[in-house]
Order: sequence, then C-alpha cells, then structure tokens
Amino acid sequence: MNPCILVVDDEPDLEALIVQKFRHQIQNGAVKFLFAREGVEALATLKATGGIDLVVTDINMPKMDGLSLLQNLQENDEKVSTIIVSAYGDMANIRTAMNRGAFDFLTKPIDFADLEATIAKTIRHVEVLREARERQAEAERAYTQLRRFLPPQVADLIVSSGTENQLASHRREITALFCDLRGFTAFSESSDPEDVMVLLREYHAVIGTIIDKHGGTLERFAGDGVMVIFNDPVPLPNPALVAVQMALEIRAALGVLMEKWRRLGHELGFGIGISHGYATLGIVGFEGRFDYTAIGTVTNVASRLCDEARSGQILISPRVLVAVEDLVTVEPAGELALKGIRRPIAAYNVIDNVAAQSRHD
Repeated sequence: MNPCILVVDDEPDLEALIVQKFRHQIQNGAVKFLFAREGVEALATLKATGGIDLVVTDINMPKMDGLSLLQNLQENDEKVSTIIVSAYGDMANIRTAMNRGAFDFLTKPIDFADLEATIAKTIRHVEVLREARERQAEAERAYTQLRRFLPPQVADLIVSSGTENQLASHRREITALFCDLRGFTAFSESSDPEDVMVLLREYHAVIGTIIDKHGGTLERFAGDGVMVIFNDPVPLPNPALVAVQMALEIRAALGVLMEKWRRLGHELGFGIGISHGYATLGIVGFEGRFDYTAIGTVTNVASRLCDEARSGQILISPRVLVAVEDLVTVEPAGELALKGIRRPIAAYNVIDNVAAQSRHD
C-alpha cells in the first residue's frame, strides 16, 4: 500500500513546491499528498479521509498550531506518525513535539533532500507498525473464532502460545458430558417462539457460565442439548472428576431455574450423561463457520446415557465411576441397552460429593 501524507502548513507556495519536488513519486503512484492550512482543517481531513499514514506539520499556524495538533492526535490515540517542519527549532519546541509523539523534527527553510529522506525513514516505521497491527488483527480474529467453541481461558492459552495446531485432527482420551431438557419438545410445540427463545437463553446462560468455570470445551449447543468435552485441547489431571463436579453444579443451578419455570407454568426437567474414552477431535465446517468436535463412541454413550436419565439424574459410565468412586456417592442404575451401542452398559446415578453427603448424614 503506497503511503498517504498530509502536509499541514499555511505557507501559500508550499503545496506547489512539494508537488514539484515529488512529481515523479506522485506520477508513479509511489506516494500521495493531501494538504491542510492549519490544525483544525487537518483533523477534519484525517476524519474524512481514511488511510493517512503520515502528517508533516508546521508549528506556527492560525486556529490550531502544530503542537496543539500533536496533542490532539495523542489524546485521541490517532494511529498516524508525525514530522514537524518549522522555523521555530529551539530546544523547548523540539522537546514538546517529541513528548507529544512527533517522530522527527526538521527546521526551515526546508531542505527537500532531507525531507525526502526523513519521509522515507518515517514511512518504513509506519510500515512496521502497520504489519504489527495486521498481526494483532489476525490474532484477534483467531481469538474470536476460538471463543465461539472454547471457553475464554482455553482460547487465551491457544492464541498466546501459538498452538493452533492442537486443533488439527487427533486422537485423545476425553470425558464427554451431554445435558438436555425433559419436556422441551412439548413445551416448544405449545409455546410462542419468543417464549422458547427466552427460556433457551436463560438455560444457555446458566450452563455456559458453569462450563467456563470448570474449563470444559463446549462441543455444541443444539437447542436444549449441550455437549461438553474435557481433557482437550487443554489436558486436565482428572477430566472425569471435573465433568462430574460440573454436572453437580449444573444440577443445583438448573434446580433453581426450573422452579422459576414451574411458576410460569413450564413443566421442564433435565438429564445428564457422562462417559469416558477415546475420540477423534478436530475442526469441522467450512470457511466462515467452523466448529470443534469430538467423534467416537464416547460421545454417543454420553448422549444415550442422557436420554436414559430421569429428570435430575446424572448417569455415568463404568470408566467414569472408576475415576470418581472415592470422591462421589453413586447408586447403581442397572444395565442399560443404549441405542447404537452393541452391548448393555452398567450405569450409575451420581447422588452427591462424598464430602457433601457426609455433611448431610
């Protein structure tokens, strides 16, 4: 991108002189000059014209002088470099200009060879800053994309450490949690769409806050269904325990929310299923819309356990039980024939944390 330079000076012949001195660069499109007579006009030009890279300004001008212009640019955090060209080249003015963000200070009468060299040096500086801003913008775009399916702390970690390759297809041992509402289909069929959306927003807000707190990776929101995975992309020491602890917190929070819904005449419940095992994980989708997903039996088992759970139940698989049995109180829920799973699976209903159960006793 060729630089655009705004020259701010009330000297009547300066515009013509600059056009003459830089005519080859202007004709070749290597540089573009705009002109203003004083600071107020310069600010208006900056506001109306996007993409100005450099301001070359005098100090002594009517309405708004060059030092006041510099102060205004600094206070408004304008991303533009400045060069002072002035006959008032005493140390006080130079110090003030530099303190207000000037890149360089030249004295009049103008030495155009010196001005050209200073402009070239400043433009190189501008290009470095522009490249830095572009890299920052790219990082922010990556962060925004990651936040759509990762909790903020996970997105921060991946962007800051440059480990986006962790999101490529890979195999890992994970814990999967599925939660959905009981009675939601009947509720949505008999209610106004606006009421359905309000209820879903309340439900998602409660679930989302708890997911972020426990460091889970949101695999999907699908209506009233929520899938969360643990131990990917950031490893956890005991993902099964984290998932169960999160499920207990969700149960407590949804209990409060369901009581509110009942007062509004909405008879809704919820169930949770948790499974542990290996899955293939990575990004799926298309340009502009990507999701991070887990594929494997472990996610199917979590979903089917959720289907089997009665309202308020947290059903876990045997592998989850092995990881948490000394830390939570459970009761057998029988062997369940789950749709799409070849063999029946022994399921267990989580009652509470061991410590919490001891307090109740």
